[in-house]
Amino acid sequence: MGELPLLVVVALCIALILKTFLVQAFFIPSGSMEETIRIGDRVLVDKLTPWFGAEVERGEVVVFKDPGGWLSGESARPAQDPVGVKQIKQTLTFIGLLPSANEQDLIKRVIGVGGDTVKCCDAQGRVTVNGSPLDEPYINPGNAPSEIRFEVKVPAGRLFVMGDHRANSADSRYHLDEAFQGTIPEGNVVGRAVVIAWPFGHWRRLEQPATFRMVPDQARRGRRAPRRPRRGASFA
Repeated sequence: MGELPLLVVVALCIALILKTFLVQAFFIPSGSMEETIRIGDRVLVDKLTPWFGAEVERGEVVVFKDPGGWLSGESARPAQDPVGVKQIKQTLTFIGLLPSANEQDLIKRVIGVGGDTVKCCDAQGRVTVNGSPLDEPYINPGNAPSEIRFEVKVPAGRLFVMGDHRANSADSRYHLDEAFQGTIPEGNVVGRAVVIAWPFGHWRRLEQPATFRMVPDQARRGRRAPRRPRRGASFA
């Protein structure tokens, strides 16, 4: 019996290491990525590859730190848990066994990377990247690729992001009048969402859509800022 406390401590340490450096669960509180990711889904985020300098790619779904005011009016925060349940959830969240519903991160799809020109729309109403039109079957049914017209040259080391629920996503398009035209720093990226893990009925891998592999490359400039390990989060 004397070994049990030691085993518990070792298990907790392993869980903390996994959460900090490898993979972490995140909770979805809003519908900005529907139908791809729905309200209440839990996704697993790969936090390992960024530590080895892997660059964010077009089409990937990423979790990132709020660059400032993006969460306002978009998140649907969950109801408060009763005393006791709340403390248990906080403990499980701390060790990485449960996603937090209280942090301030977002989840969107990367449309353009540093050096790209992202534009909407072409004659068929499609978003284009470096002149190549995107075929976007992941967009929420009934949504246009964008009701907002724009043309953005993505600065070095930054990303242009959009939600799949284009009519319900306060993404880069809604910050075009700000510095850097709504693009976010690559250094704000926490990790790449790789799978919807819960509920089981929604399980699916989150892969780069084929349309982004057809986009011609531009010279990618700038280097990603160093990442800091972050705690679990919910996002919009």
